Amino acid sequence: MLSKLEVIPGGKQPESHEVLSPEEDLRTFHLVLDSLLREAQMTWADIWNELMGTVTNGSIILSDAQKGAKPKCGWAEFLEKLWLLKHYLDYARKFAAKDA
Repeated sequence: MLSKLEVIPGGKQPESHEVLSPEEDLRTFHLVLDSLLREAQMTWADIWNELMGTVTNGSIILSDAQKGAKPKCGWAEFLEKLWLLKHYLDYARKFAAKDA
């Protein structure tokens, strides 16, 4: 579905522009922040699952770890997940500080 973009000169909003109430704005803020942090948690869980087998119960490092940790998904995907986690956390921090 294609839609036509409209250029608004001078930053003026069209007359049909709807302004959110402070309550609606806060609710939207909470929903976006919740979504970002949920994605960050799921990414962290993916990263943690990649290391399972080398670490048990979250604290004991098995002797196999001496050989070096190797993520199940491979280093490229593992590092991409780490970068994605950083992105989610950075954006959530900026969004909460109203810098986004």
